[in-house]
Amino acid sequence: MLRPIFVITIDTPAINVRPMYNSVTQCMPGENMTDNQTSTVASNETRTTDPYRPHYHFATPSGWLNDPNGMIYLDGEYHLFYQHHPDSILWGPMHWGHTVSRDLVHWQDLPIALAPDSLGMIFSGSAVIDHQNTAGFGAGAMVAVFTHDNNNHQSQSLAYSSDKGRTWTKYANNPVLVPPDNTPDFRDPKVFWYNDGRSTGHWVMLLAVNRSIWIYRSPDLKQWQKTDEITGRGASTGVWECPELLQLPLDGGPQTRCWVLVVSVQQGAPAGGSGQQYFVGDFDGQHFIPAEPADVVRWADYGADFYAAQAWNEAPRGRHIWLAWMNNWDYARQTPATTWRGAMSIPRELSLVSDTHGIQMLQQPIAELLATRIPLGNWSTLTVAPGNNPLANLHGDALDLVARFIVDDTTAASRFGLRVRVGASEQTTVGYNVAKGMLYIDRSHSGQQVPGFAAPQVLALPPRNGIVELHILVDRSSVEVFADGGRAVLTNQIFPDLASQGVELFAEGGSVQILSLDAYRLAVR
Repeated sequence: MLRPIFVITIDTPAINVRPMYNSVTQCMPGENMTDNQTSTVASNETRTTDPYRPHYHFATPSGWLNDPNGMIYLDGEYHLFYQHHPDSILWGPMHWGHTVSRDLVHWQDLPIALAPDSLGMIFSGSAVIDHQNTAGFGAGAMVAVFTHDNNNHQSQSLAYSSDKGRTWTKYANNPVLVPPDNTPDFRDPKVFWYNDGRSTGHWVMLLAVNRSIWIYRSPDLKQWQKTDEITGRGASTGVWECPELLQLPLDGGPQTRCWVLVVSVQQGAPAGGSGQQYFVGDFDGQHFIPAEPADVVRWADYGADFYAAQAWNEAPRGRHIWLAWMNNWDYARQTPATTWRGAMSIPRELSLVSDTHGIQMLQQPIAELLATRIPLGNWSTLTVAPGNNPLANLHGDALDLVARFIVDDTTAASRFGLRVRVGASEQTTVGYNVAKGMLYIDRSHSGQQVPGFAAPQVLALPPRNGIVELHILVDRSSVEVFADGGRAVLTNQIFPDLASQGVELFAEGGSVQILSLDAYRLAVR
């Protein structure tokens, strides 16, 4: 049985982009890898034999991967830990896998950081740099704060590293925070240092507790006091998980910023199954104050495969960068796999923009990825008519396509767009319905089908100044669409045949004019 069509209306109106969460004006509206590194960018031989191993998305070398964890920047390295079962391509006893990058494009695999112990499996969490030695593990220690899970009894624990995350010691007095009255679903700590300039500062922890977010404070990462609880808001069809709290620049900043609370929800997302919602508001170090009514739901991604997104703590130059597990709990265990299962979305720069419909999150592909572009062609004032494909000679499975379609009184087409990973009987369609003003994605013919893949994805997207802009990133097993400057984003897995590498511009019912179209190959090695 197909899921119903989900229709979400957003008024999509630039982007910029860390949390070292110092209070600014608050918002309350109505490098190359060294020779001895092992990169997870697959070799040409691996890509030939493994049709779904991505070119430029991080994927686990083997075994199972889900949520990103412990994301921290230190001394030129972006650390990415992740939920990992090394012994199977199915979810199982959770470890923290570990990889690092100097450019967020090439990744060096490191040994498993944290493994299960007598207190249980190692569930999701975060990492911080304890510059002031508040926990007593040494000034500048990297400290992981994570959930121990023992037969569904969940508590929060610590581990620390004095060698930039290469080796880890678990705190002898774990756990440091246990659930009151055996409260279930007590997990996924997001921790950061808060200093508003008026005090010495303190640690903040957000925890997902069933369908709510609890906020704690601590002077030393060991003693925690609850200060707030956010509940009864947004989408609550499924259990809440993996909270994130970010202070993002608004309308270019940097002086004006807003706080954004991000929550993963297991069920009820726009494309069905799991997804990522967010709330705009203010934060005083102890309390999150939402700026919108409780029934307002904003989604970070309208595709099916964007979950448990986390941002890098202490990212340099004031950047705000995150990524997510590129999968959906509705079918995560059923996607095609051989020796590995699980990949991340591309890292994205984050900011906020305001308009008559409130404040929206903007996401853009990171500049480091776009720097790998090799131009394949550009077109301007192009007319696309039914049966005519100006891109017939364009092929690839690592592509970056930016198209600006003119939608006004001269537009005769009823539908138009692009089809990618096109083969004899395969294609993934990113289209626009002119009469309805709807962007849609169709992966019903995108290759190997997974239960739920045929469900339509539809999003109301009015033209901006008569233009519909689509930025499409294509990889071996994914399509990410950034529409209208990153105001609407859709992330999806696909599993086409290796030979399906065509690209089509299409128009139905008449012609459409293209203001500009640029095609690139993403040459990640």
